[in-house]
Amino acid sequence: MAELRLEHIDKVYDNNVQAVFDFNLDVKDGEFIVFVGPSGCGKSTTLRMIAGLEDITAGKLILDGKDITSTPAKDRDMAMVFQNYALYGHMTIYENMAFSLTLRKENPNVIHKKVLAAAVILGLTSQLNKKPSQLSGGQRQRVAMGRSIVRNPKLFLFDEPLSNLDAKLRGATRREILLLHKRLGATMLYVTHDQTEALTLADRIVCMSMGHVQQIGTPLELYDSPANLFVASFIGLPPMNFFDVKVEKKELIGSQFRTALSDEEAEILKDYQGKTITLGVRPENIAEGGDVPVRVFSNENLGMNTLVHGHLGTSKSADDKITAKLRGWCNYKEGDVVKVSFTRKHFFDKETTNAIRKESNK
Repeated sequence: MAELRLEHIDKVYDNNVQAVFDFNLDVKDGEFIVFVGPSGCGKSTTLRMIAGLEDITAGKLILDGKDITSTPAKDRDMAMVFQNYALYGHMTIYENMAFSLTLRKENPNVIHKKVLAAAVILGLTSQLNKKPSQLSGGQRQRVAMGRSIVRNPKLFLFDEPLSNLDAKLRGATRREILLLHKRLGATMLYVTHDQTEALTLADRIVCMSMGHVQQIGTPLELYDSPANLFVASFIGLPPMNFFDVKVEKKELIGSQFRTALSDEEAEILKDYQGKTITLGVRPENIAEGGDVPVRVFSNENLGMNTLVHGHLGTSKSADDKITAKLRGWCNYKEGDVVKVSFTRKHFFDKETTNAIRKESNK
């Protein structure tokens, strides 16, 4: 397959609006990389620069040791799967999948073998004589992927391929893409704004905001050790809770609560004594029983867990809202007060928004 390297990539449009800033990434052979971030963060622009559909303003794009920064899209040996499928409605599924090979004037027998092989992988063998209008959205997306597979490209590029599907089909097609990656061992780059897709598909995630890379790492690294406040707020569902707290010896003091610090946590925050920091707590890292009072205003029962929404202490301020993902089926009523504890805490510098960790104190 392929190894790809992006070196100091910038994208500036003609109106002097910069969409991507100093993007650096090494993609290993066979790796599944997911670009994730909110709309307008530069992820699709970066993918389009890799595909050759957008010019690179500055920097280099290296594919298998060769500089392809200025290479036309048709000569990059990459296949792109778009959000809107881009199938030809008057052609059969077989003809759609064979189209790029037919344009290349490949041997019809070779084309036939490649289309049938791709159809088997994607479960489309019984659909080859149908037209796209006769297929479901999920099946049409598989046809779009099949059209890429038959080309046997060096890189597969996916630009939000599941956005047009309903929730059930998204889940099913997501699993199919993951199985496809395992079967082909292909190098894949995938763009999405859906963090669930990022966490379930990626070998590594590139989290972006405002054209800048915020963090690159495995799904667990971004979830468990977010580099900054943005990554912490974007990765995780329900989102992380954030509170302003003051560090006082072995205690954190918020406007509506006080909570103790372990020896390890106190060591991490030793340079922040007397200062205000941002405390982050994931809903799943909150447990019943503790020293933090929560006044409940609603419950969402999910079966094995319950999302409890409330305010800290007696506050009704939006800054003191909290969501806890508690184990079991809880029946708290509006106005009930439950004491909770934080089983895992994340700390962020108020000025830089960067995570405060052991290594940041070295």
